[in-house]
Amino acid sequence: MTSFLVVFDVDSTLINEEAIELLAEHSGNREKVAEITERSMRGEIDFSTSLIERVATLQGLPESVLEQTAKSLTPTKGASELIQEIHARGGKAAAVSGGFIQLLNGLKRDLNLDYAQANTLGVENGRLTGEVVGELVNREAKAKYLKLWAEENDIPLERTFAIGDGANDLGMMMIAGLSVAFCAKPIVRESADVVIDERDLKKVIELLP
Repeated sequence: MTSFLVVFDVDSTLINEEAIELLAEHSGNREKVAEITERSMRGEIDFSTSLIERVATLQGLPESVLEQTAKSLTPTKGASELIQEIHARGGKAAAVSGGFIQLLNGLKRDLNLDYAQANTLGVENGRLTGEVVGELVNREAKAKYLKLWAEENDIPLERTFAIGDGANDLGMMMIAGLSVAFCAKPIVRESADVVIDERDLKKVIELLP
């Protein structure tokens, strides 16, 4: 039996970047997108609305920017060591992102994650459509996937961990057995069980069962 589950947010948590800002740089909209991201993470505007608005700025970009951007993402210090330790102790490691699966698949492989879920960017004729295809991975969806992965492995919710930094992580953090605010916005720090302000995910190891 798997003993516990750790679910990570991705942008600014499992990686150092906000991936959508790197994509928006290619369309000349990085500043606009960064401003919307910041307001969303602080909980000032609804995440789903902000995501649709930000993705629209990517319309017409060549599909090749996805691969370019994926190559420029850097795992947060300690990410690999933490995930190795989770597995060594019999746990599962997962990532759920308000970002994009086209960028997350490589990270899933490189970091040896058991699960990864994110939004899918629409692509037609080799160009981004500026829309998200299928389910929006928002605050509610993040909580849903934490619950789903726990159930799949017969792990009670009290043996789950949620690690994030923004308002859209609060759903999964509220139902997890232990919530960790990692270099997080004030709204997240206030409601988390544990606050870590140093950008080193190895700090989470001491919290593991």
